[in-house]
Amino acid sequence: MVEPIILKDYIEYSSGSVVSKTLKQNPAGTITLFAFDIGQELSEHSAPFDAVVQVIEGEGHFIIAGEDHNLMEGQLIIMPANVPHAVRAGQRFKMLLTMLRA
Repeated sequence: MVEPIILKDYIEYSSGSVVSKTLKQNPAGTITLFAFDIGQELSEHSAPFDAVVQVIEGEGHFIIAGEDHNLMEGQLIIMPANVPHAVRAGQRFKMLLTMLRA
């Protein structure tokens, strides 16, 4: 049976860590929840697929192709394939990442 979930309640913060929880993975892509504690980050990297990020709680700092973006709860951004990006948490925040495979 399929049940709806409340995204921001479906993952918890962990002190000094980035927590991730994969909701769905198949050949078309992945849907993953993340919870960043204050000061945590994902260092610059790139992915071979487009990725859609939606902040579901708090505010996250994203650097995409050298450009800074502060996203607040309810905001979304698309990170293009093969473009360097990084994520930093100036405060605790949660995000939903949807990776779209070509």
